[in-house]
Amino acid sequence: MNIDFTKNIDGLVPAIVQDASTKKVLMLGFMNQAAVDATISLQKVTFFSRSKNRLWTKGEESGNHLSYLSMALDCDQDTLLIQANPVGPVCHTGTDTCWGAENTAESHDFLVQLEQVIEQRKTADPDSSYVASLFSKGINKIAQKVGEEAVELVIEAKDQNNELFLEESADLLFHYLMLLQAKGFKLSDVVKILEKRHKA
Repeated sequence: MNIDFTKNIDGLVPAIVQDASTKKVLMLGFMNQAAVDATISLQKVTFFSRSKNRLWTKGEESGNHLSYLSMALDCDQDTLLIQANPVGPVCHTGTDTCWGAENTAESHDFLVQLEQVIEQRKTADPDSSYVASLFSKGINKIAQKVGEEAVELVIEAKDQNNELFLEESADLLFHYLMLLQAKGFKLSDVVKILEKRHKA
């Protein structure tokens, strides 16, 4: 790997760390060649700390280190993208990322997990699983259930009971995820369309 350390006067390059599993961007640090070598040899992400003026292995004090998996160089050869598995919170504030705004990502992660649960349960014994029982009745029944939940949500939207409104919202979303799978799609397919519309 031919990293160009000459573009910055301090001889360092930015190193973006990404969670290998969730693909969350975890933190940004800086590396010189010694930090790169230490990261590979220790199998723990190691930076050059500008404040300490020395090599610094993430988690050397807190124990919340980043287990190194791989490293990629960008097209200009002056920025690194590191894949790692975090052990504990990444930020010193206790959040999963140094941006502290993981709520949206966590919500999306949970929806992905929910899709996986639906995938696992749809072929189970219909007598032991609500998901399996609905799938066993076919796509028409699943679509009908989505319609019923949508009507119930509209009714609750006209009332002032926020708790019931949110409960019906959850019911609709859950059955919509089942309908997507019955049609051979996932929520990410819908998100892609929304992203295209947003860019248009």
